[in-house]
Amino acid sequence: MDETSTYRRTAATLTIGSFSLAALMGIVALLGGGSFGEGEGRILLTTLIVGCASICMLCYLATSGTPWAATGVVSAIVLVVPVVTSLILVWSDWDLFDSDSEGMLKTFGIGVVAAVTLAQICLMLALAGGRDSLAFVLWSTVVLAVLLALLVSGMILGGVGADDWWRVLGVIAILDVLGTLVTIALARFGGRHEPAAATGPGSPGLHVTLSPAHARAVAELSRRTGRPPAELVEAALDRYLQA
Repeated sequence: MDETSTYRRTAATLTIGSFSLAALMGIVALLGGGSFGEGEGRILLTTLIVGCASICMLCYLATSGTPWAATGVVSAIVLVVPVVTSLILVWSDWDLFDSDSEGMLKTFGIGVVAAVTLAQICLMLALAGGRDSLAFVLWSTVVLAVLLALLVSGMILGGVGADDWWRVLGVIAILDVLGTLVTIALARFGGRHEPAAATGPGSPGLHVTLSPAHARAVAELSRRTGRPPAELVEAALDRYLQA
């Protein structure tokens, strides 16, 4: 197993494990004896926070092993901001930081906007980042997502008036959702790269589908060398099996 796969497996295990623990705490809070009080409510909110963060993290992990892996790493770092601020808001005594509560809420709000936007972008890049046929709709949607995040963040900070921009915000949000759905649907269910067939004695009907990044690399190498893609894949397999 290579280093990237090890990191991806570790991150996925930690993500699933952390939410499993939070979910167990939530179930205990709901099914435990006694009345449902402030402590139980905080535990349930913590479960919700960890669950949402885990979903975002899985979207970031989708970029692992792709040219967009760095985007996933940066996104995971950004996710720390809304997670930490939300946990502080849930578990702290608000009487202790009334003067700073507005700043904390704004930091939390902008952090959530950034984390969700990056999760959306990472998922699209992981699925369609290597598809030249989807480049226009992909990058147009990325621009819309960033623009929407900037407008919402401006409203949170108070620098953009909601009364002046809500119509524009609605149009951008609709186009953003539409672009995301189209990008993911076409990347997942649209035309695919032709699989490289592995034929011969002992392997009837065996097919291997190259990832978009690998298929693009093989096509570029074929163009430069003049060798058929199937021959290049077979040569690479020979070297790997003989290692």
